[in-house]
Amino acid sequence: MASPNAIRRSGLLCLLSLLISFVSFVEPRYVMLNDNKLNKANENVFTYSKVAMLNRPEKPTKNNFRFEMDQIEQLYGPANSLQCTMDDSARFDCHPDTGAHAAACEARGCCWAPASTLKVIDVPYCFFPTNYNGYYLDQAKNTESGFSSRLLRPSYSKSGWPGDVFELQLEVAYETKTRLHFKIYDPNNKRYEVPIPTPKVTEIPDALAYGVNVIPNPFGIAVFRKSTGAVLFNSEIPQAPLIFSDQFLQMSTATGSGLIYGLGEHQNPFLINSTWKQFSFWARDVFPMDNTNLYGSHPFYLGMEKDGSAYGVFMLNSNAMDVEIQPMPAVTFRTIGGILDFYVFTGPTPDDVIRQYTEVIGLPVMPPYWSFGFHLCRYGYKNSTEVQTVINRNRALGIPYEVQWTDIDYMDRYLDWTYDKEAYGTLPDVVKNLHDHDQKHIIIVDPGISNQYPGSYAPYDDGVKAGIFVKNATGQILVGSVWPGKTAFPDFSHPGAAEWWYQHANNFHKEIPYDGLWTDMNEPSNMGRGGSTVGCTNNKLDKPPYTPGIRDGDLTSNTLCPSAKHYEHNHYDVHSLYGHMEANATHAALQRILGKRSLVITRSSFAGTGQFAGHWSGDIASSWEDMYYTIPQMLNFQMFGIPMFGADICGFREDTTEELCVRWMQLGAFYPFMRNHNDIHSKDQDPAVFSANAQKAMKLALLLRYSLLPHLYTLMHDSHISGSAVVRPLFFQYPTDKNTYVIDRQFLWGDTLLISPVLTQGQTVVSAYFPRDLWYDIYEGQKIVGNGSAVQLQAPIQKINVHVRGGSIVPMQQPDVTTVAARKKPFGLLVALNVSMQASGTLYWDDGESLDTDKAGTFTSIHFTADKDQLTSQLQHVGYRSEMTIDSVRVMGLSSCPTSATVNSRDVTVYCHGETKV
Repeated sequence: MASPNAIRRSGLLCLLSLLISFVSFVEPRYVMLNDNKLNKANENVFTYSKVAMLNRPEKPTKNNFRFEMDQIEQLYGPANSLQCTMDDSARFDCHPDTGAHAAACEARGCCWAPASTLKVIDVPYCFFPTNYNGYYLDQAKNTESGFSSRLLRPSYSKSGWPGDVFELQLEVAYETKTRLHFKIYDPNNKRYEVPIPTPKVTEIPDALAYGVNVIPNPFGIAVFRKSTGAVLFNSEIPQAPLIFSDQFLQMSTATGSGLIYGLGEHQNPFLINSTWKQFSFWARDVFPMDNTNLYGSHPFYLGMEKDGSAYGVFMLNSNAMDVEIQPMPAVTFRTIGGILDFYVFTGPTPDDVIRQYTEVIGLPVMPPYWSFGFHLCRYGYKNSTEVQTVINRNRALGIPYEVQWTDIDYMDRYLDWTYDKEAYGTLPDVVKNLHDHDQKHIIIVDPGISNQYPGSYAPYDDGVKAGIFVKNATGQILVGSVWPGKTAFPDFSHPGAAEWWYQHANNFHKEIPYDGLWTDMNEPSNMGRGGSTVGCTNNKLDKPPYTPGIRDGDLTSNTLCPSAKHYEHNHYDVHSLYGHMEANATHAALQRILGKRSLVITRSSFAGTGQFAGHWSGDIASSWEDMYYTIPQMLNFQMFGIPMFGADICGFREDTTEELCVRWMQLGAFYPFMRNHNDIHSKDQDPAVFSANAQKAMKLALLLRYSLLPHLYTLMHDSHISGSAVVRPLFFQYPTDKNTYVIDRQFLWGDTLLISPVLTQGQTVVSAYFPRDLWYDIYEGQKIVGNGSAVQLQAPIQKINVHVRGGSIVPMQQPDVTTVAARKKPFGLLVALNVSMQASGTLYWDDGESLDTDKAGTFTSIHFTADKDQLTSQLQHVGYRSEMTIDSVRVMGLSSCPTSATVNSRDVTVYCHGETKV
């Protein structure tokens, strides 16, 4: 018998596996639906002894198809003996809740056996047999966009969870050539579905890139790539049955390679360890740490196949959830509410997958140009005079510096939409001073609205009148505890909440003309541990039969009671959507107030939040380890459709060191959102407080960033219109180079710049991987011929290594202390030739702040091409007219120095470095 600890761990962390050759106590009957190549006789029923493919190479006829299935119970009945022989890696957890033991396991119709390798503690001891009685397919028929069928479960077959649903509906939709959508739900009882808009498709496209296999008994569905036969999603695993009960839903899929990325928000290396790894989802206010659910919920992963092709899987579900990975390899989704709603994306490139995903959840917002500058903040400014002092000392050093933020210190008693007239009495003057110097100001707001001042605090009084606060289970306003003390919580799903939010944001803007908003504590966070000041109920929402492996193991911890009432839903269902809904309302309010683009940065997020806001990685520590973790987090959020991502540079918690802060400022210069921020218990860490050498290094990093802002802005616009990632892992560009699959200490900007930061204390040499390509040092132009190996790069304290990929043209601009000043400067082009002496690049340019410039056509797009000794610019669109001049062109990759050059038939001066030929 295993130890109780081993049993507990096995119950919590084990789940998935994949068996390609299926073993069952009866030979399954496979059915093919609507293969037009075989449907010559227009028959309605096909039964085959091999897996059938529901591929639709042509548009189908409107025939309906059904399965003439035998009565499963009469024919087979319950299995007399369990078939339990399988490898440890093929075991799927039948008892993920605590308290697993042999009797409890066998009561669920499952197998009990210690792991054959006791050193692997996460192997489940309680696991499903290969002859487990699951659902079978019945009454399948074609639909306008795919096919549907009932799924039935024998009445004697119980899952062990209360409220088994014995009849389900399967709907499969061939939505696009590269996207399959299927969902499984209870047709007889309305259940919660995530209330975010997704594309609706009514006609099957031609030439699908994928096909679909279905096994009727036990039901399984597989999606495969037509071109190679590679399986992208595969639930046809006898020992990993579909479970669908009232508060426990489970579905597993085999994966081809075990190379999985995504599944956020968590703090982990970028490539997920497929050896028994569990991720839990339930938005939570907590310091980032390993193996803990964090601020957002993104149940999406990208997988890599052995040939370098990529695919994606997204489960649209906002309930508390576990996703478990096991070394079969396989992935299991386990949630406690809603329905099973899956999308499969076929790529085939990694960036294609992200584009296809964002087409479903929504394309990223286009931020204003100024938002890409350097931001400065801290929690703990004592008064507005201190804020002005910080501004002055960094301005005096000529630090490129765009935005000053204020944390909750500025508020009167921590009340939203107020400011402390004593300590922060000169805040309006500070904001005016910023604006006079072409700088911006952003303030924090929290969702907790104090109920301590009825009759004298308008946000609360107006919210009560509008009925927009979250209610408890008995219908009264739920009261929790946040910074101002006892608070109510706006229900941003209420149809009146957005207008209420806008009115108070607008009123306060008349006092403090802020330029953007920072939405914090919106998981939502409740500092009381009981879900409300009076606790929660003991009903099935607050005490469900299964709780995923979230921090504290309690859905009420640090947040609202799951039984709390929103406008149409329970908090149980929409908890992880709270920050998403607030970001939506905040984005809309800012557009109305300012009439132009602004910036929203949110802590909590969900799939699609990138349409409204950016995100930062929360309350990280001032440590080298946490600095490293910001890179995989940044890469993940690019995949989640939130490219405007950053982290608290130099760390939020604990005192930083000068070396750490310099290296972090260098890394942070390549975050899309760049902000230095720390907490009230730490010492100042703005650039001006460090030594002259440190200031010089920080300033050099900032000047490089500001010179590259036209390129970053162009990348962000590409993301805004297509969903492509701005910051990319190396394998996005080199998907067949397997060495790149594990690299998360380097990254790319688009397909042009390779960034290799220092991430270790005392390090002055970086071991950087260079894929097979031509690379140039961005500073001096030294050439590196990448051969798929590591190169030792010198990295003195004042340098971050950046290399330009051959074949790229990077638009740049002379930097200045603000983006307003820099945008008036001439442009430059950095031309990095490939081995064929060619290169190309694009510049997108508009006024940096107007809404809907693409729709209005008020932008200019220029495409640059280089071919041997000629460089050409082509105006693709001219809708934004401003003085745009080029004063320099740097060419890297020439075999010899040119003796002359002309621009538009006019002779110009040539300077050439004899050694590098730049």
